[in-house]
Formats: sequence, structure tokens, C-alpha cells
Amino acid sequence: MTDLDIYAEELIHHYEHPNNKGEIAKPSAKMHEENISCGDKIDIFLLIEDGKVKDVKFHGSGCVISMGTASMLTDEIKGKNLAEVEKMDKAGLLKVIGIDPGPVRMHCATLSLRAIKKAVLEYEKKPVDTATKEL
Repeated sequence: MTDLDIYAEELIHHYEHPNNKGEIAKPSAKMHEENISCGDKIDIFLLIEDGKVKDVKFHGSGCVISMGTASMLTDEIKGKNLAEVEKMDKAGLLKVIGIDPGPVRMHCATLSLRAIKKAVLEYEKKPVDTATKEL
């Protein structure tokens, strides 16, 4: 078994048994994103305290890559300060999930990151930057 197989199995596990699935009743920030080309949809809910992500939940529908990544990414951002979340990019996301889904499926992998970053920027009353729009 290769490293790629191990990471793919972990992504599948997160798809089948997602962490942080659900909603936060009174979120500090929330965001809905979808990929109209494939139908993947996600809602992100953030609880922010003292400039940090105290809790995060998501719900949505989509492929193994989009939903598995959402589970892994929500685990990753818990406890991070908002500046760290804002700086997250595609390269960092690929480190979290451990695989490169390729150019055709990259939009699936970046769906949750785009939603999280937009929620944080909206919470901070900042405009959405070009890098986030292009995720």
C-alpha cells in the first residue's frame, strides 16, 4: 500500500464517518457554498471566541472529496486564530488531506475551504480577496 492509498483511505473514512457534522445553533459566522458544475453543497457554521475558532460544524452533500475534505478541514481549524484561517490556501489544504485530487476535482476539495474563509472574512467585515474567490 502506498502513502497515496493511505491518504485516500483516510479521506474515504472521513466521508463515511464525518467529524463535525451538524449545525451550531447560534453561530458567530456561517456560509453556504456550492459548485454549480457538480452539485456539491456545503454550509459551514463557526463559533468564534477571542479571535479563535472555538467550534465548527458543517452539513452538505457531495462527493467523497468534498465531504471528506470538509471533515478533515474542520478538524484542522479548531483552535486556530482567525488570521491563520485567513492565510490558508490550496497548498495547505492539500497537506491536510494528503492527496492532490487533480485539476478536474480540485473544486471539490476547495469547496469547504472557500466557505470557511468567506465566513471568517464576513465575520471580520473584510472583503473577499481574489485568492479566496479563486479557490
